[in-house]
Amino acid sequence: MATLDGKHSFGSIGETRVTFVEKGVDENRKDFLKKLLEHNGLEVVIEEETKKAEEDLQLYTVAVTNMVFNPTIWIFERKMKTLDGHKVTQDYWFQRTEETNPMYWKNS
Repeated sequence: MATLDGKHSFGSIGETRVTFVEKGVDENRKDFLKKLLEHNGLEVVIEEETKKAEEDLQLYTVAVTNMVFNPTIWIFERKMKTLDGHKVTQDYWFQRTEETNPMYWKNS
């Protein structure tokens, strides 16, 4: 199960300095993150990862040019908005639900 660990990972894609958002994601996840991050005013940089074999699934690295961006901070400080204007929750970020109830966890 994916979690937000708070680690700030940065480097370069080509000549562009970036903050890495997620590495090794499939096309569906890449598209979701790109749309969400751009909606929140971030410039997104995508890099195709090298396949080990031709039949392997194509994976991607998703990054942003904002060097201080950290998904954990933006989500838990409620800075990110969904495409319809609600606040992004941890479960929404990981595409577990589209519900945007402002709870970080469920107690039931």
